[in-house]
Amino acid sequence: MLLLLQATTTHTVGGPSTAYLPVMVFFVFAVAFPVLPLILGRFLRPVKYGKDKMRPYECGIDPETGAHERFTVRYYIVAMLFLIFDVETIFLLPWAIIFMGRDFSFTKFALIEMFVFIGILIVGYYYAWRKGALEWA
Repeated sequence: MLLLLQATTTHTVGGPSTAYLPVMVFFVFAVAFPVLPLILGRFLRPVKYGKDKMRPYECGIDPETGAHERFTVRYYIVAMLFLIFDVETIFLLPWAIIFMGRDFSFTKFALIEMFVFIGILIVGYYYAWRKGALEWA
């Protein structure tokens, strides 16, 4: 019986803190990775700034108006249309990947669902086109 108890003794490698050692190392690297280039860049970059460097825009074109100017509503409508069609693209990619799979019971439902989704988007696009939302001038 004594031999059986000696054979089942557990061996501890380290204390509880050694279990968190990989997490601590990862945390040190996660903090050092973005901070170290900022500190090195502060010491290695040139300190002198010229007149052209301190301008609001460095593209070579002088700004004609101030930065706090009102935009037309058409700008925001085009932005919303871009977001809608961007979401469509994000939705279409996983659908296309799943549709190419081997599960044929899902493909009929997914095909009908995608035709309904694209149909709704086409109706919205047609409405925006007829309202003149896509005309910039």
